Amino acid sequence: MRPTKKADKDFADILYWTLRQFGKAQATAYRQTIESALEALQGGPTVPGIRRLDGVSGGLMTLHVARQGRKGRHLIVFRVAPNTDHPTLDILRILHDAMDLPRHVPDTEDGSPV
Repeated sequence: MRPTKKADKDFADILYWTLRQFGKAQATAYRQTIESALEALQGGPTVPGIRRLDGVSGGLMTLHVARQGRKGRHLIVFRVAPNTDHPTLDILRILHDAMDLPRHVPDTEDGSPV
């Protein structure tokens, strides 16, 4: 997996916001929730729960962080990296599930914004 700078920033911002709103214990728990979803993606783009973003180009997919009894409101937005020998996932963003995804995710193969 290859996280983008935006995905890394999203992760840090989510944890900071959670810490400020709910405290250290909840921020630690939510960090584990997001990390668990990211670890699941190491198995490739066939993990149960993955959804294709049909309304957005570039082969974008999402995985909700709420998995295996863990609660969460964020989606990991990713695509299979082009021109790689084995499936490598580019983690593009980690966004709240209420956000307008097409507005916040790259829409081109090279990952540049719309």
